[in-house]
Amino acid sequence: VELGQIIEPATQARVFGLAAALDDARAEGRLPGVIEWVPTFCGVTVHVDPDLADPEALAASLLTLAREARAQAGTGRLWTVPVCFDPDMGPDLDAVAAARGLDRHSLIERFVASEFTVCMLGFLPGFPYLSGLPAELEMPRLATPRSRVPAGSVAIAGRMAAIYPWDSPGGWRLLGRTPLRLFDASQADRPALLAPGDRIRWQVRSEEHTSELQSHLNL
Repeated sequence: VELGQIIEPATQARVFGLAAALDDARAEGRLPGVIEWVPTFCGVTVHVDPDLADPEALAASLLTLAREARAQAGTGRLWTVPVCFDPDMGPDLDAVAAARGLDRHSLIERFVASEFTVCMLGFLPGFPYLSGLPAELEMPRLATPRSRVPAGSVAIAGRMAAIYPWDSPGGWRLLGRTPLRLFDASQADRPALLAPGDRIRWQVRSEEHTSELQSHLNL
């Protein structure tokens, strides 16, 4: 169900509104054959069992929900995410600061002063695309991606921020790192820590505190 073509707050609010309407409709038993749905930047992908769903009836129901759903801002959970911005945790921070005419402390202040919203998950299981990056911090991706980005890396690219849930290749610019575990397959009901519509605030932590928290989370 496509609700727009441009990544913008108004379209995202319609996406969140449709996802909430789908929650209500399924709770009321009005979506036979629907397995799940996945919010994206500009729409919602609905997965169905073709043996249980009536395609024409379902299409009509989805269009009605899309038209009638009330737009919503990010109304999910509010998370406080600890981040260490020390140089070995954020190897691109100083270069980004210099490119934007800032010192590292001013860049960190601007970054943590903003509240971010999880727009969607993608690329990797649990990888959150986050809106809310101040315009003065926007940067293109690296010309040459890294072959390995450490799990927990907090990064920016274009108008977005993100957190890498796994060690993986990646071309986003790394500002810091969090010890939080973003995906746990043993949690069947909610393996991804974050969900579309959740909001994030950042908490600056030292490398020592980050290591202590990482040790605690790994217990």
